[in-house]
Amino acid sequence: MSGAPIRIEKTEPMSHGRTDLRKRKPKQLAIINENCTGCAGSPVCVAYCPVEACMFWIPDEDHPPFGRIEVDKATCIGCGKCTSKGPDGRFLDGCPWDAIEMVAIEDWESGHGVRLPAEPDRPVNEWGFVPRDYV
Repeated sequence: MSGAPIRIEKTEPMSHGRTDLRKRKPKQLAIINENCTGCAGSPVCVAYCPVEACMFWIPDEDHPPFGRIEVDKATCIGCGKCTSKGPDGRFLDGCPWDAIEMVAIEDWESGHGVRLPAEPDRPVNEWGFVPRDYV
């Protein structure tokens, strides 16, 4: 995409939590699908994510103040706390719109032509942005 930024600045609301969780690649990643409404700027999923700046707001440039949530694939630990689907399809706290899918990391990497790092590839003080390839 010509003129597209190389990196995306993360904006609030975003997840807040630990910075020491990902020591290896997870088996799965949280992927936000087209059902995401951003919960009118008060997203439910963000509160459940235990990782600092993993989930963040991306404003809809064409329709402010609307937007959506996205996941930094380099910091996601694959815990699934942000989803609404638990074991055996039971409803859990998390996304009320069923807008988050847990996808095998190999499937996401092969589909996007990107190899994600095992550990976050930038220091915590640089987690305020995400490389476009990781979204």
